[in-house]
Amino acid sequence: MERGFTVWFTGLSGAGKSTIAERLAPVLKERGCNVEILDGDIVRTHLSKGLGFSKEDRDINIRRIAFVAHLLSRNGVAVITAAISPYRDVRAEAREMIGDFVEVYAKCPIDTLAERDVKGLYKKALAGEIQNFTGVSDPYEEPLTPEVVVNTDTETVDESLAKVVAALEEHGYLTPASRAVR
Repeated sequence: MERGFTVWFTGLSGAGKSTIAERLAPVLKERGCNVEILDGDIVRTHLSKGLGFSKEDRDINIRRIAFVAHLLSRNGVAVITAAISPYRDVRAEAREMIGDFVEVYAKCPIDTLAERDVKGLYKKALAGEIQNFTGVSDPYEEPLTPEVVVNTDTETVDESLAKVVAALEEHGYLTPASRAVR
C-alpha cells in the first residue's frame, strides 16, 4: 500500500489554495497516488452544512476536514485540503491527528486579494458590510513554520506548484520525477 499523506493548503480567501490544489491532484495521480481533494467550500456544503463563521463553527469545520483527511491518508490516499483554516491551534491539531502532514501557506497581501476579488467580498468586508470576514474583521493566524510558502502575488501557479511538488519529494512523499519509473 502506498504511504498516505495530507497536503494542507491554508491562506486567505482568494489566495489560490484551490487553484494550486486542483493542479496538484493530476501530478500526484501521474506519480501513482490515489488522490482526494477536500476543498473548504465543498466540505461546508456537504459535511458542515449549517455551520456559521464563528470561531467555534470554523474550528468544527476544520476538525471535520482533518478527521476525513486522517481516515483517507492512513489508508494510503494522498489528501489535498484547501481551506482557509485561520487558526494555528486547530491546524496544529490537524497536523497531530494526521501525522503525515505538509502545510502549504498560500501567502498573498490583502490589497492584491481585493484587486483580484471578482465577487467583491473584500470590498464589502473592508467597508464593514460583511462581518467575521477572515483577514479583515476576523483574524487569520499565519503559519509560523509551514513546509512550503507559495507567494501567489508574485509567483505563477506553475512556480507555486513546483515548490509544493519539490517539498513532497524532499519529505519523502514522492519519488523525484528524475527517478520515477515511467
